[in-house]
Amino acid sequence: MMNRRGFIGALAAGGAAALGGERPRSADAEPPPETTRIRLFKWRSICVTPQFIADDLLKTEGFTDVQYIETKDGLGGERLLADGDIDINSQFSAPLIVRIDAGAPVTFLGGLHVGCFELFANDTVRAIPDLRGKIVAVPELGSVQHVFLSAILAYVGLDPRRDVKFVTPKREESLRLLADRGIDAYLGFPPDPQELRAKRVGHVVLNSTQDRPWSQYFCCMVAGNRAFVRKHPIATKRALRALLKANEVCALDPDGAARRAVDRGFAARYDYTLETVKSIPYGKWREYSPEDTIRFYALRLHEAGMIKAPPQKILSQGSDWRFLNALKKELKG
Repeated sequence: MMNRRGFIGALAAGGAAALGGERPRSADAEPPPETTRIRLFKWRSICVTPQFIADDLLKTEGFTDVQYIETKDGLGGERLLADGDIDINSQFSAPLIVRIDAGAPVTFLGGLHVGCFELFANDTVRAIPDLRGKIVAVPELGSVQHVFLSAILAYVGLDPRRDVKFVTPKREESLRLLADRGIDAYLGFPPDPQELRAKRVGHVVLNSTQDRPWSQYFCCMVAGNRAFVRKHPIATKRALRALLKANEVCALDPDGAARRAVDRGFAARYDYTLETVKSIPYGKWREYSPEDTIRFYALRLHEAGMIKAPPQKILSQGSDWRFLNALKKELKG
């Protein structure tokens, strides 16, 4: 376990210490990035801690202007990526699949981690089929939570458009309503599950980090704006390298990663952040297939009536694994 000084030193050195080796020669031989500016999204969810602690790694890759763009509610990264307001982003794949189906210029680049979502419910819901006729809170229709839960419902044969009543209160109101039985279920990503457990509100019906089939596929994936990827291939590879190295740092030193995320203002509570980073298998990004993940969720979203295109069309229009395949060889674990 690295101490804090060693952790920051690993970041400053480009992640070499965290990865157990020197900076790859191929990285040194590459030309500098075509642009020195990189824009990422500042999510409210702390499951994407690798993106939050990657700023120094991005700087070692030649990005002198690293920006984290935020919204008032900390949501909506998929919209900003599709609109070109950010360049690279780590987030749950399914909302981006919906965007690609609608023609948005988004390109999947690789997987980040498995799991992080948890479905909390009151005592009237013991399993997913029990959600029929129930009230479920999500931030908004089309949000990350709404899309993921729609995929889950479709997987067990429920129609998310008819069998469940979705409501859209604010986050704080949703947590209160679940405690007061004003809603029946709430799908949250960190730090929501940590807060609900601390307050002893509801019980977990589904944990995407542990429960099959969701635990067999990437949750959050790295994607880029298509124009950025095509115009800046060297910058794209360098940015992806930084994120994958940050992924490894989270796996090797969760304490240091959690402290850095809090120190930099990306997370509010160290205890919740540490619990999250420890529970997510960040170090397994080589073991899961991003292509299988897109195929799996595209099928679920098609069943839910949320996309029209078949999985292969989504993959052909919205993925580019060249950078990932090269980095898998370069960053050998």
